Amino acid sequence: MNYDDLIPVIRKLSIEAGDKIMQIYNAEDFDVKVKSDDSPVTEADEAADALISAGLRAAFPDVMLVTEEQSASHKEKGDTFLIVDPLDGTKEFINRRGDFTVNIALVEKGVPTRGVVYAPARNRMFYTLADGSSVEEMGPFSAETQGEVQPIRVADSDNEALMVVASKSHRDAATDAYINKYQVKDSKSAGSSLKFCLVATGEADLYPRVGRTMEWDTAAGHAVLSGAGGKVVCFEDHTPLRYGKEGYANPFFIAYAPGVDLKEA
Repeated sequence: MNYDDLIPVIRKLSIEAGDKIMQIYNAEDFDVKVKSDDSPVTEADEAADALISAGLRAAFPDVMLVTEEQSASHKEKGDTFLIVDPLDGTKEFINRRGDFTVNIALVEKGVPTRGVVYAPARNRMFYTLADGSSVEEMGPFSAETQGEVQPIRVADSDNEALMVVASKSHRDAATDAYINKYQVKDSKSAGSSLKFCLVATGEADLYPRVGRTMEWDTAAGHAVLSGAGGKVVCFEDHTPLRYGKEGYANPFFIAYAPGVDLKEA
């Protein structure tokens, strides 16, 4: 994969998908359906998926593509592929809370190496450059022209005063029990893959996820966090979180700045 070719394409597609999502988000009403796993899907998910999939297949026809909305049709397996969640945080979208994102990532040999996370309702966009380092682009966002970008880096964490970010829709007693093992200065809630990005920018030190996620939920945020110096490990044994797993399901995990003294599960 030529990263110089990849990054402009995934950046452009994320903005175009974000524009389409916001058109539907700002409408008076939109359709919501329930998938076979009881999770919701909207016309915004489907429209963004169609747009991104067509763009990626046109630009990179020889690269395997995995998307959330087409996951049932993914029969082939591999450890190198493009992976897309066209609208991560559908519950946030439905409830008009704004914390939803467009996610596109490249996984190589089981590791997310490049990615983009765009939060159109929050006017925030994070992505890796061709060299693998991560930046935040300042809006307004144009699909055709890259705006000003600022390098992002994880915090130099103080283990006696950590900032923790956790799920807005899925926080539970098990999550709180794990967070309580740390000396926490403050905590904040965020939806979707924005949590990875808050660790990547140094706005948070630690994001534990004690709950179900899929690889398309995490790959782009994982890539952005890695490019900012952060890490993502499995909750139980602290081994690196890998991609290309059977069914694309993740174990529980912890995303963090390396200065954090990780506690056992």
